Amino acid sequence: MPRTTDIAVPDLTGRLAVVTGASDGIGFVIAGRLAAAGAEVVLPVRNRAKGEQAADRLRRSVPGAKLAVRDLDLSSLASVAALVDTLGGEGRPINILVNNAGVMTPPSRQVTADGFELQFGTNHLGHVALTVGLLPLLRAGAARVTHQTSVAARRGTINWDDLNWERSYDVDKAYGQSKTAVGLFARELHARSVAGGWGISSNLAHPGVSPTNLLAAQPGMGRQRDTVAVRGIRVMSRLGLIGTPETAALPALVAATGPDARGDEFYGPTGLGNVSGGPGRQDLWASLKSMADARRITEASERLVGLRLPD
Repeated sequence: MPRTTDIAVPDLTGRLAVVTGASDGIGFVIAGRLAAAGAEVVLPVRNRAKGEQAADRLRRSVPGAKLAVRDLDLSSLASVAALVDTLGGEGRPINILVNNAGVMTPPSRQVTADGFELQFGTNHLGHVALTVGLLPLLRAGAARVTHQTSVAARRGTINWDDLNWERSYDVDKAYGQSKTAVGLFARELHARSVAGGWGISSNLAHPGVSPTNLLAAQPGMGRQRDTVAVRGIRVMSRLGLIGTPETAALPALVAATGPDARGDEFYGPTGLGNVSGGPGRQDLWASLKSMADARRITEASERLVGLRLPD
């Protein structure tokens, strides 16, 4: 059985948090817990109607919740830039950024509005562009930036010669690459912050395995019905063999708010196989250890999105 130890989120009154992918699943839980602790939470969402419905649900469960729904499609650099302009115009320092949203294993190779392989472009490059664009607000808020990676990165590799998988597409390896890149970027971001005295910290988390919509029916992505995998995951979750969205959100919550959490640390479930259980620090997987790889993928990503972190 997974450990279901909960955590105490510290008082976040007066703090501003931005959580991507907060319209359902793990992101919804994270946003709710932050709001319940007093934070004002921005929910950037691709589907505005779904985002407003999620905000309404959160307001019912968290009376007095301070929520703002904003438009964001991470598969479009123009959409990312528009959100950066909106938040920049509002001028509020950001104290917490949780880069949580993602897509997983479309039924065939698809590309973003900018021509990137969908998983790499959405899960990684979109968040790179968002983080770099928001850097002035993150620095002003002495922010903690938490990046959500995946157990798929445990054995993930970077296809350095073909980052967009144009020649020989493997959907699972492409997903693993996207989440490996997320983790490597998290580490490079923190290293540059320390070197440059930016005052932000960057760490990473993974949720283990739980029943979310990543593998569910998504007609907009070409998946007309739930996958066999997600049906099996739902059964295992009901049996207590793996986590729930509520428990899967805990590692990122610890990473983003824990008083003892630090930059360049890695958090995940501590149960058998690290797929469920209470949250805790974990050793970096081999795929995430190389700082040379972290710098290399960050520099490649900067070129692809047309933005640069300060030196």
